[in-house]
Amino acid sequence: MLKDKESQEDIKYLLGNMGLEILYAIDNGAKTLFTIKLFSGIPISCIKGRIPVLIDLTLIKKIEDEYFLTEKGLSFKKKVENKT
Repeated sequence: MLKDKESQEDIKYLLGNMGLEILYAIDNGAKTLFTIKLFSGIPISCIKGRIPVLIDLTLIKKIEDEYFLTEKGLSFKKKVENKT
């Protein structure tokens, strides 16, 4: 998991605001590209560019055509929220 503060900050900067917004949208119930767009306001082309990064970092997982936060994703989101 995200043990050290620097790696958490690295991931936050790697994702950028769009990546974080996508993560929050999925946490709030958005499961498909279309609902992620509705929840976040981010264009689908940008979402398609960020989703692979979120998956590679194991913050989200894809099951069929739906996206879900992983335990690591939930932990990361809580740590980011606690910093703000």
